[in-house]
Amino acid sequence: MIDWKKYPNFSENEFKCFCCGRVEMSEWLLKKLQSARYFADIPFAINSGYRCESYNNVVHGKANSAHIKGLAVDIACTHSAIRYKIVIALLKAGFTRLEIKETWIHADCDSSLPQEVIF
Repeated sequence: MIDWKKYPNFSENEFKCFCCGRVEMSEWLLKKLQSARYFADIPFAINSGYRCESYNNVVHGKANSAHIKGLAVDIACTHSAIRYKIVIALLKAGFTRLEIKETWIHADCDSSLPQEVIF
């Protein structure tokens, strides 16, 4: 059971699967995410956290998605200067897998996937 008091800038609801409501997030990811939030010193709005396999299929996620393992988050972001701050903070916190899109940033810590990549 996750002690959400350790992560004062986030709430359990932000990470719930939209399909089943489960929250099976990795504490390792949450610790890194909280560190990134401190480094950035700006709020992070989580678009997607844990996904069950059914919901992952609905959103056309990859079969081996780190979201299914609770090892990934998507952070809302539509402003380039904010995006830069978030990316720098994620790297500083130790994330080595990032995906940057126009409206969100994906960060994961799934060691079974290629490392030191930005896609």
